[in-house]
Amino acid sequence: MSQIRQYELVYIVSPDASEQAIAELHTQVEQIIQRYNGTLDKTENWGRRKLAYEIGHAREGTYVVETISGSGELMKEVDRRLRVTDTIIRHLIVRVDADLRVADRLRAQRKATQARRRTARGLPPEPLPTERRGDRDSDDSDDIGMEGVEVQR
Repeated sequence: MSQIRQYELVYIVSPDASEQAIAELHTQVEQIIQRYNGTLDKTENWGRRKLAYEIGHAREGTYVVETISGSGELMKEVDRRLRVTDTIIRHLIVRVDADLRVADRLRAQRKATQARRRTARGLPPEPLPTERRGDRDSDDSDDIGMEGVEVQR
């Protein structure tokens, strides 16, 4: 059996399609996912938007984004079905699990580097809740007593 991976599916539906037609497309995709033992993690309907360029005499379309967990065979079948569906102008399937792993690894490396630097300075490895980045109290201001002073150039 194939590995379960996470994919992002984006498709643009023709502006002539009704909300009911878009719901039927979504149902078809859901049925394919269930048939291949996948899961539909998230669905976002971005609504009707203007296209960057004209596609087949269409200047706008309804964007739908779905996050799917499943096998490669599942995505091949979804891709095949979307290609033959007339109401879909364009679609794109992207595997995102590798990107998520890279992001998690980078986040862990940053955290480890931060902890190592903090311990080298004699601080606890994790920042305390009272420590905030980028915020300075008004008492620490370097320009105390400098209000109203103009700088000459």
